[in-house]
Amino acid sequence: MSNKKALKIAVIGGGSSYTPEIVEGFIKRYDEMPIRELWLVDIEQGKHKLEIVGDLAKRMVKEAGLPIEVHLTLDRREAIAGADFITTQMRVGLLEARKRDEHIPISHGVIGQETTGPGGMFKALRTVPVILDICKDIEELAPDAWLFNFTNPAGIVTEAVQKYSKVKTVGLCNSPINFYKFLAKEYGVTERDVLPEFVGINHLHWVTAAYVNGEDKLPELIGKGREYTASNVTAFDWDADFLSSLGSIPTYYLRYFYMTDKMLEDMKESMEKNGTRADVVSRVESELFELYKDVNLKEKPKQLEQRGGAYYSEAAVNLMHSLYTDKRDIQTLNVRNGNIIDFLPEDASIEVNCVVTAQGPIPIPLQNVPAHVTGLLHAVKTYESLTIEAAISGDKGIALQALVHHPLVPSVSVAKTLLEEMLEANKEYLPNFFK
Repeated sequence: MSNKKALKIAVIGGGSSYTPEIVEGFIKRYDEMPIRELWLVDIEQGKHKLEIVGDLAKRMVKEAGLPIEVHLTLDRREAIAGADFITTQMRVGLLEARKRDEHIPISHGVIGQETTGPGGMFKALRTVPVILDICKDIEELAPDAWLFNFTNPAGIVTEAVQKYSKVKTVGLCNSPINFYKFLAKEYGVTERDVLPEFVGINHLHWVTAAYVNGEDKLPELIGKGREYTASNVTAFDWDADFLSSLGSIPTYYLRYFYMTDKMLEDMKESMEKNGTRADVVSRVESELFELYKDVNLKEKPKQLEQRGGAYYSEAAVNLMHSLYTDKRDIQTLNVRNGNIIDFLPEDASIEVNCVVTAQGPIPIPLQNVPAHVTGLLHAVKTYESLTIEAAISGDKGIALQALVHHPLVPSVSVAKTLLEEMLEANKEYLPNFFK
């Protein structure tokens, strides 16, 4: 891709509270990556938010004095046509659906979370058919475009696109970039001086090396009990003996698997007191949109970092810039496995370090896959692949198998109860299951 080409970018789910993050990223990188048109697209139910966020985006661009045209539309095809890069940051069923994803499992004594377990599964069932429908438009109207998927569960959604469409896609998560920042801060160096190795899949990865200026600091970090976390996951301390024998640092999402009892207790307590994470996010969002309405606001407000997705736009803009300039730097991305993790299917989506070239990301072979994580990794990937099959076919039998084989679901009877209740609660978003 020539560096002279001014870009057209489409953001699907443009009415999201995250949008000012990515707009800020585009403004900061404009000199190296000139954007001609930025299209923010949403659905009718999101129109009000799209207008508020869109007006803020226009003020931000104007304040920066840049010639970026910001377009707001409910016409997805118009936004996609001829785009160079397309990002998705959408929530099928809005926050109300997320609330059900969390509340229903917790009421049956199961972890209720939007990216894993029964909640993550139903988010995937609602999202996969919609994403694949968007991909049909991309194949027709912007066949050379790159699709960056931020929509959770990112690993499942990315794998579905890789399996069932011709669209060039990469899945992104802010968890790895958070670790880079944590590691750089811990040792007082810049992010260019650190290189962690990640092994796993989205929201289920382990850091197996942590190079700082060429020296692996992982044993030292484990010895100190140091790890990274995020505002959207309760930070219970890891057991020191467990971490030292694990020989790697688990992502904060692994607390749901390694500390299921504690996390479930915490969720039940939170639900009774002030609601689940969905309720909290709903309140944070309301406050953010009140701020966004202020015509004097011309930059991303600090409060956005409470939303749980801090640095996601930095990850997106870094990836876009590296593809655009053929930078060949290393980023941690969700890509097709091939034979990188040999016990997972070749067409599985994995989250690993990649060299980013103009042709796309090339995954780097792993130095160390801890033997004791292979079983959990294989089990969750099996559940993910079954979930994709269920989303596309609407087959309740496959959905049941996916749920039963998820490590966080305790029995067949609980799985059946959850499946029936959650299918009914999501009926309007699951046409494949209610033909």
